[in-house]
Amino acid sequence: MPVLNRAELSRTGVIFVALLLATWTIGVGATSAAARAFRAADTQTEDYPTVQALRYMGALIAERTGGRHGIKVFHSRQLGEEKETIEQTRVGAIDLNRTNVALIGNFVPAMNVLAMPFLFRSIEHMQKVLDGPIGKDILGSFEPYGFVGLAFYDSGARSIYNNVRPVKSIADLKGLRIRVQQSELMSDMIRALGAEPVELPYGQVLTGLATHLIDGAENNWPSFVTTDHYKHAVYYTLTEHTMSPEVLVISLKAWRSLSVEDQTIFKEAAARSSLYMREKWRDLEEQSQREAQAAGISVIKTIDRKPFEDAMAPIYAKVAQDPAAAALIERIRKVE
Repeated sequence: MPVLNRAELSRTGVIFVALLLATWTIGVGATSAAARAFRAADTQTEDYPTVQALRYMGALIAERTGGRHGIKVFHSRQLGEEKETIEQTRVGAIDLNRTNVALIGNFVPAMNVLAMPFLFRSIEHMQKVLDGPIGKDILGSFEPYGFVGLAFYDSGARSIYNNVRPVKSIADLKGLRIRVQQSELMSDMIRALGAEPVELPYGQVLTGLATHLIDGAENNWPSFVTTDHYKHAVYYTLTEHTMSPEVLVISLKAWRSLSVEDQTIFKEAAARSSLYMREKWRDLEEQSQREAQAAGISVIKTIDRKPFEDAMAPIYAKVAQDPAAAALIERIRKVE
C-alpha cells in the first residue's frame, strides 16, 4: 500500500475531488455510452471521513479511467440503513457499500472475527493486521457471498455511553438497556457484560436516547458527537471493547461488469482512499473528543478491564467451535 504524508494527502484530496467534478463530467459527455456512475451507500453524514474517502476514491477512478467511470455517493442513509444496504449490495442493486464489519458479518463469517471484543491490543495492532497478509486474505474471502472486498477504513475504538450513571465497573452495567448494532455477536457481548442489548438501526439511536427507550449505546468518539448522542448520554466510559474497522465492498455483479484493467484501478483507488480516510479520521476523532468534553461529558478513563475481558470467555468459546475462526483469531493475536 503506498505511503502518503499528511500534506500530500490533503493536497491530493483537493485536486482529485476537483477532478471528480470536472474531468469526470467532461468524460461522461465525451463517452456517454461507456461511462458509468457506480452507486455507493454510506449511512454517515456528508462531511464524515468515510464519505469523503468514497468521493476521493471516485475522483481517482475518474482520473485513471479518463472519465469513463465515477462514483456517486449516497450518504446519510439515503439508500437505507446498513442492514438493508448490505442486502441490496449483495444482490447488485447497490454497487459499493461502506459498512461496519459487525453487520456484514451476518453474511461473511471472517468479519465476525474482526468484530470480536478485546481482540486487538491497540489501533496500531489493528492497522498492522489489516495492512498485512491477514487483511489481504480477509478481503479475498468475500466473493462466495456476493461481494468483493476492496479496502478497510478505520473506525477507532468503540466504548459504552449512557444517561443513567457512570460505568466504572462491570457491575455498573447491570440492567442498563444498551443499543447495539443488528448483530448477534454484539448482542451476546452486551448480554455477557450484564446489560440488556437492544438492536436498533443506527438512525434510530438518537430518538431512542431522547425518549429513554434505551439507556445508552456503544460507539466511537465521532459517532457519539456527530449524531448528537452526547446531548442525551452524559457518561462515556472508555471500555474500548472493540476496534472493529469499516469495510468497503463492491457487489460481485458490479465487479464482473468491469474489465480486468478497471478492476485493478478500483482496487488501487480503494487502497489510496483508505490512507486518505485514516488521516481524516484522526483529525475528526481528536475534534470530537474536545467537543464532547467541552460540553461537559463525564469521561470515565480508568477502569479495571480484566472483568470485562473475562466476561467474553463464553463468546470466544462459541466462536472457537469454528476451526477457521479460531485459526484467524490465533493469527491476529500473534501479530506483533
